[in-house]
Amino acid sequence: MFFHKHPYEPFIKNDTEKLIVGTLPPPRFTTGELIKQDVDFCYGSYYNSLWLYIDKIHDLGLDFENTNKAIEERKNFLIKHKIGVCDIVDSCERDKIDASDLGMQNIQLRNLIGYLNKSPKVHTLLFTGGNSKNGPEYFFRKHLKESNLKLEIVSNSVPRIHQFKLNNRIIKTVSLTSPSGSANRAIGSMELYKKMKNENSKFNTFDFRVLQYQEWF
Repeated sequence: MFFHKHPYEPFIKNDTEKLIVGTLPPPRFTTGELIKQDVDFCYGSYYNSLWLYIDKIHDLGLDFENTNKAIEERKNFLIKHKIGVCDIVDSCERDKIDASDLGMQNIQLRNLIGYLNKSPKVHTLLFTGGNSKNGPEYFFRKHLKESNLKLEIVSNSVPRIHQFKLNNRIIKTVSLTSPSGSANRAIGSMELYKKMKNENSKFNTFDFRVLQYQEWF
């Protein structure tokens, strides 16, 4: 059984207004066996395209390699735009050493409500996935239930938007389409994607995510 511990502490500053919330980076980030194209930072996997979308949206010219320069580029972007990262899974166990959310067992969640209480300027959570089993929204709903809180629907269109009340704050959640390649098939079946693809044959799943993400990043 592989013990999969999250390798990074939450990246939250005093003025952070939005939090990216995922689950866990691939196991190689925990073991330190990164490949050359990985970046040793949140969402740094070569096979996760979140930073590619952000790079495209803001024309940043980011480096995509295992260097300190690449790490600092990402930190600087987050700080400038008042965005933080606080994945909801602290650790899990796995029979198979891979990045599958469904493969997680004996899952320990982070106290995200606790982090929100310490971060009074945060008004939006950006989930890198929806409410499918072991996804970030799925776990967050369980976490809210433990505090007798729940999500209320704001918009049921993709990306789905909810909100919840924490003390005297209203915090919005946005369930973005996952930046992992495994979500491409789901995108291909969406009516909106089909419509846009019919209008422009060169339109692809990367373009679809860029359009979706640019409103929130």
